[in-house]
Amino acid sequence: MKIRSLTVFQIPVVLRKPVRHASHERSDNETFLVRCELSDGAVGWGEGLPRTYVTGDSTASSWRHFEAARFSELRDAPWNSPDEAFRVIHSWHLSEVLPDPGISVRECFGNPVRCAVELSILDAVCRSASVSVSDVISRMPEFGTVTEQSEVVYYSGAVTSMSPRKQLLSALKMRLFGFRQVKVKVGTEGVDDQGIMRRVRRIVGPRVDLRIDANEAWKPEEVADRMRPLLRYQPTSLEQPVAHSEVAQLSEVRHHLGVPVMLDESLCCLEDGERAIQSQWCDLFNIRLSKCGGLYRSAQLAVLAKAHGLGYQLGCQVGETGILSAAGRQFACSIGGIRYLEGSFDRFLVREALTKEDLTFRYGGRAPRLKGPGLGMTVNESTIRKIQVREMPLIRP
Repeated sequence: MKIRSLTVFQIPVVLRKPVRHASHERSDNETFLVRCELSDGAVGWGEGLPRTYVTGDSTASSWRHFEAARFSELRDAPWNSPDEAFRVIHSWHLSEVLPDPGISVRECFGNPVRCAVELSILDAVCRSASVSVSDVISRMPEFGTVTEQSEVVYYSGAVTSMSPRKQLLSALKMRLFGFRQVKVKVGTEGVDDQGIMRRVRRIVGPRVDLRIDANEAWKPEEVADRMRPLLRYQPTSLEQPVAHSEVAQLSEVRHHLGVPVMLDESLCCLEDGERAIQSQWCDLFNIRLSKCGGLYRSAQLAVLAKAHGLGYQLGCQVGETGILSAAGRQFACSIGGIRYLEGSFDRFLVREALTKEDLTFRYGGRAPRLKGPGLGMTVNESTIRKIQVREMPLIRP
């Protein structure tokens, strides 16, 4: 089983509505899709979204990674099963490239590229073997402490930074849609944190699990004061309250909050997780496939968290297409113990679908296991080729 061709496409993704939080406001984004074709004709797809303020990756630096990477190592690598292919892809290393000016990088630099390449090859290999990606994850011994097959998973809703009227409308949608869990974005300039929490809790009721995401908005010395008036609304976690550059101060701050702390922008790779555990920075990991470098590295983070008594959620990035939605579903249906689950917002958020299947969650956030081979979705390749900004062959046939 060999890779016949590998191609990357840069794709503009337009959102149905702007999404605003303390770190950014976004109405569109650029994503990278990778197409892998094997020698037997099987085709797979992967996706990665660069975020400069998360992993240090921009559209420009990601393209430099694609240009510099030694894809011949993947083309020539032998594998006889999807399990072996998964490990080979994980052991492949990107060539070093310079980040954009002013960007300080850490070990997660290049993770969106890793994710897109990994998913495309794994999707193709699993299609060739007529197995799903979740089946492969579930049988790999290195993930044995966290694997658990699920036929149905439940996604959570989100109330982002917006006007009081839109907060009420958004909270009402959360209630009418029957979500069990809702994330509330706080810390945005001009938005009253107490007001948004009060409105959301009043609308969704006392039984819904509310959690808070500050997106690096607060200074370490003010986190406790910021959280104190919000505790009456019974949040179950506080996500990334401080900037990554100040994350070390959470080792002291978190003991005075009365709510578990989750890392997101500061949790992008195994090294981040190990530092956080050693220095006691958090109680939970927010694992997101693109920022964490794909399925294998994300599963490693779940294993690490469980081994040290921490919780974890599977998050998503704004603007993910159906390819990453499908990959997230495969992960969620094969990894147990996920505290919160985000993603599959497809038709609610992305204007133009790139998959033939509608992967959007249903009432209550309910979403079934994807039964097909590979990632379990079918890509509209003609749409991708129509809207792509540029493409580049990584491995030529």
